[in-house]
Amino acid sequence: MKKIISALLFVLVMQAHEKPKFNTQNANKMEYNNPSYFGNRNIKTTYFDDCDACGCSASGGSMGFASMLNSNFVGVRYFNQHYRSNDGLYSNSPWLNENYNTLQVWARIPIVKGVQISTLLPYHFHSLNTKTGSQEISGMGDVTVVGLVTVYQTHKDSTVFKHNWQVGVGIKAPTGEYKETSAGSVNPSFQVGTGSWDYLFSSEYVLRFKKMGINNLLNYVVKTENKKEYRFGNQFNYGSTLYYLFEKNQMAIAPQLGVAGEVYASNYQYGEKVRNTTGDVLFGKIGVEIGWNKFSLGATYFKPINQNLMSGLVEAKSRWTLNINYKL
Repeated sequence: MKKIISALLFVLVMQAHEKPKFNTQNANKMEYNNPSYFGNRNIKTTYFDDCDACGCSASGGSMGFASMLNSNFVGVRYFNQHYRSNDGLYSNSPWLNENYNTLQVWARIPIVKGVQISTLLPYHFHSLNTKTGSQEISGMGDVTVVGLVTVYQTHKDSTVFKHNWQVGVGIKAPTGEYKETSAGSVNPSFQVGTGSWDYLFSSEYVLRFKKMGINNLLNYVVKTENKKEYRFGNQFNYGSTLYYLFEKNQMAIAPQLGVAGEVYASNYQYGEKVRNTTGDVLFGKIGVEIGWNKFSLGATYFKPINQNLMSGLVEAKSRWTLNINYKL
């Protein structure tokens, strides 16, 4: 098992040195000059500017960094996100279908008592479909590392309710390449990386009563400007998941039900605020994790409950995830 994990990590790290692959054959290139987006600058921009709601930001966020069955693990997670977008130029402007796919090696590794390291190594492959063609991009994404410290934990059998509260600080490195939006007909989030060093602050609180528990997640991402003078807006993620644990012999099943939300601040380019790049979305989610011995398999489905992305020019559809983990 260790050899398999090492091989996966090696492949993803090697991908970081490769440039992302773009397939723009038959792509619908719709560029226009719009000086009002950046003050007095007459900058050639793409047909719309998107909030960082998908694409290069899809590394965890409200989807969480933890397993309900295992506190320490290493595994592989796949998630798919579907969006629709509209340039908003005309009343009959067509809606475009965007699909964001991420294959991610993720792990939660114990260092010393009360201290863990959470790592995310993503590989993205996205597609943008229009009536006249398609556009694709793939490549290594931005690697995230978060250090977690347990600040409060009750002892087993000491109380009726079990508490576990962890806080963490992390960093996201620009291992995925960022391509300037002015170079093609893609929105800012249609990337494999942000091109910036970003900083994450996280809090996770778990409350358990017998076999029932609730996992609450908060994290805030501070994003910096990249070398192309573009900065994605800071991002706030939150989530709450109710679960129940069924155990028999070496098997465990944990059905889950909850909500997950994301809030995005404005993007900036050349120090100027980019119009229509704020947004928020709230998802309902349902899922299950099944464990056998040291292995576990999980699946989660997300459906938007309420949203306002890019003043209505972007519409989140469904999300779903699959993961397989090995308990450490």
